[in-house]
Amino acid sequence: MPTSPERAPRLPLLFTDDPFKGAFALPGGFVDKDEDLDVAAARELLEETHVSGVPLTQFGAFGKPGRDPRGHTVTVAYYGVLPEASLDSVQADDDAASAKWLPLADVPASAFAFDHAHVVTQGMQRMTEVSNAETPPPMQYILCLHAL
Repeated sequence: MPTSPERAPRLPLLFTDDPFKGAFALPGGFVDKDEDLDVAAARELLEETHVSGVPLTQFGAFGKPGRDPRGHTVTVAYYGVLPEASLDSVQADDDAASAKWLPLADVPASAFAFDHAHVVTQGMQRMTEVSNAETPPPMQYILCLHAL
């Protein structure tokens, strides 16, 4: 059963600065020295969106050469499910120009920075597999983030 527009998956997207000024990017950043990946993902989510306490599930790694014009990076991506009340707490911080929740269907693949459209597609596919359904699980809101 398809999700209604009110329950359609949404992403917290950041408006980026260089090298993709004005494009949408997923929250994320670099792993600190001696930092666990899961800890880095939660830290980056908090630093860039002010959202915390969300259980995160790792779903993939992305490292195709050329995906980041600043140099070769590998992204370890996570997804999580947030209650509707968390929407009000998303605020841009750190290196994000601004942040907002957008319905996934409203963001064309060409509007994403880096290979984040591919990362989002893979995350949605993984959540669908986990839910054993033909459509994404009936959740309120999702997020994908990366830790580099």
